[in-house]
Amino acid sequence: MRSTRPSGRLEHPSGADEDAGRARLGSQTLLRGLDVIDVVAEGPIKLGELAERLGLTRSTTHRLASALTARRYLSFVPHSGYSLGPKLLELGFRVRDELDLPRVAAPHLERLALLTEDTVHLGILDQGHVLYLDKVPGKRRINIRSRIGELQPVTSTGLGKALILDLDEDAWVELFRAERTQRRGEISLQDWLERMRRYVRAGFAFDLEENEDQIRCVAAPVRDVAGRTIAAISVSSAAQYMSDHRMQTLSRDVVGTARRISEDLGWTGRHPAAAAQAAAGDKPHTR
Repeated sequence: MRSTRPSGRLEHPSGADEDAGRARLGSQTLLRGLDVIDVVAEGPIKLGELAERLGLTRSTTHRLASALTARRYLSFVPHSGYSLGPKLLELGFRVRDELDLPRVAAPHLERLALLTEDTVHLGILDQGHVLYLDKVPGKRRINIRSRIGELQPVTSTGLGKALILDLDEDAWVELFRAERTQRRGEISLQDWLERMRRYVRAGFAFDLEENEDQIRCVAAPVRDVAGRTIAAISVSSAAQYMSDHRMQTLSRDVVGTARRISEDLGWTGRHPAAAAQAAAGDKPHTR
């Protein structure tokens, strides 16, 4: 009769199994550490509340927070709790220095040009003018005459108006008066200011043939990690392709692309300056 007793041999996990287990444990610890940083980033927090927010025990939370404090990712002050540490500030400055706006924006601009078949521009404010940093030509038979490095007025271009949405009305008035001779046609200061107020509520701006005859565009601001407008993007085309309805439809794509570029630059949408983009569904009057 065959014995049913165990052989007495122990089954040991293979080296591969041990490596996989260590990798899973390491990944779990890393993710928990990142969770700690995410919670602390919202403001100083004490150990008990931190543990509760993370759904971890106090001992596990203390071990993670202590390790991050030792590496200067967190700071600890008795009676106040944990806050972000100097190492993150140091890394933030390094990232800011390494981020190159045209390089970060380029794939997003290419996708927007492919989607719309129109010309896409990236621009910044430069000593009271709009400076074109990049251009992706459209596929329409009518070409937009613009060049990288070219300067354009602020108050009559879509890019320019998108770049100054966060400025106060005194600054708008000063710009409008300074560029009076550079605008096509006639528009009163009050009418222009009313348009700008609507653009602020919408989070995007139009050029309604104000800068060049038969050329219209939709533009939206690009923001940095602090929510400040540092650039703008636009979609431009001949007026025959830019009905009022299509410009409203394009605004969603332009604002969405500007938002994605901003997120790649570190913007999270938490800064008050994001309020204008959050209202992008509000339609401005086009005339």
